[in-house]
Amino acid sequence: MFKEFKDFIMTGNVIDFAVAVIMAGALGSVINSFVSKIAMPFVGHFAGGLDFADMKVVLDEAVVGADGKITKPENAIMYGEWINTIINLLIVGFVMFLIVKAYNKTKKPPVEEAPAGPPANEVLLAEIRDLLKK
Repeated sequence: MFKEFKDFIMTGNVIDFAVAVIMAGALGSVINSFVSKIAMPFVGHFAGGLDFADMKVVLDEAVVGADGKITKPENAIMYGEWINTIINLLIVGFVMFLIVKAYNKTKKPPVEEAPAGPPANEVLLAEIRDLLKK
């Protein structure tokens, strides 16, 4: 059983998959950093300086005690964070689209083989036919 597991792990497909997962994690970190640190400030700027994360619908206000401590926290629907998540998804999807498009441009187009001529026996038969016609 150990030998079968070793053979399975050492196949090229599993190793390629492991490398792909690690690279996807690293690329995901880069893209998420790009979105949160570069793209979202532009979105906030063009939205009039609005930070979507602050948008919410308060269901129950927070209750503050006489000593100034919150005795019951606020209960709110934080729909602004959901909007941020959707915007992040759209930006990440667009960046991934650009990466895949650039990658596809680097790949060489498949070389089309010239159509093979007819087999030698058909060429010989065609020559015989032409000679017989004369």
